[in-house]
Amino acid sequence: MDIQAILFDKDGTLFDFYATWGIWAKTLLLDEAGGDAELAARMGDAIGYDIRTGTFAPDSMVIFDTPPDIAATLLPFFGGEKVQSLTDRLNAAAAQVPMVEATPLIPLLLELQARGLKLGVATNDGEAPARAHLEASGISGMFDFIVGSDSGFGGKPEAGMMQAFADHIGMAGERIAMVGDSVHDLVAGRAAGMVPVAVLTGVAGQDELAPHADVVLPDIGHLPAWLG
Repeated sequence: MDIQAILFDKDGTLFDFYATWGIWAKTLLLDEAGGDAELAARMGDAIGYDIRTGTFAPDSMVIFDTPPDIAATLLPFFGGEKVQSLTDRLNAAAAQVPMVEATPLIPLLLELQARGLKLGVATNDGEAPARAHLEASGISGMFDFIVGSDSGFGGKPEAGMMQAFADHIGMAGERIAMVGDSVHDLVAGRAAGMVPVAVLTGVAGQDELAPHADVVLPDIGHLPAWLG
């Protein structure tokens, strides 16, 4: 194994999923429902989030899908709303979410850079909120490439974002580790010829991720030891 670059998913990988997006989902739904808890609960059910327990379904849209997909699903709750305007509102709300790091990121990324590794981020979130989250954590400048589902390369589990990163750094897929917390991340990485690495800081567990990954790590803080 000769890993020379790492492409990270964002939510559930760089940042702890529940600690970050559980609060966002509840606040957003209640705001959009005008404080109507029953309406907010129905909206949550539509996207795989239980506002009563604060938990996400394993197949929740918030985990896997893009902001326009989520907006389209919520659209029936908003008479006269357009997908694009609702997407813009979701992205604006997402950009303001305080992110909880899965592990201290700056020292980890500095260590990986010191090893000569190229680093990137590929997320099904929009590019603008993704950049806002990375900037707020003081790490946006540490990545060679940042791409979202609206950047023109499609979303995961398709391999477009993965291939765009490989092309940008001029490196073959087998020299790149794709690190993520969902099956979508791992499938996309393998489709691009990358080494899929799973972490357990999202919703999916070991049993779900292991069949799609070369290795399952507790979190990205274990990457240096895995790299050797």
